[in-house]
Amino acid sequence: MDQSNDALPARLLTVSEVAQALRVSNMTVYRLVSAGELPALRVGRSVRLRAADLESYLSGRLIKAG
Repeated sequence: MDQSNDALPARLLTVSEVAQALRVSNMTVYRLVSAGELPALRVGRSVRLRAADLESYLSGRLIKAG
């Protein structure tokens, strides 16, 4: 079976990893996911977030100074 780089899955982050990156609690990340503000995947009983989705979420919240 020939796998190209396009077939590789996106980097998945745990809720804890996202919370640490944002410097918020795990519950805040779960609330963002529940509100539909931050896309997430359910893998079994766990929630995972794509790194690209986190980057998109953050870029959409940039503010301009001054």
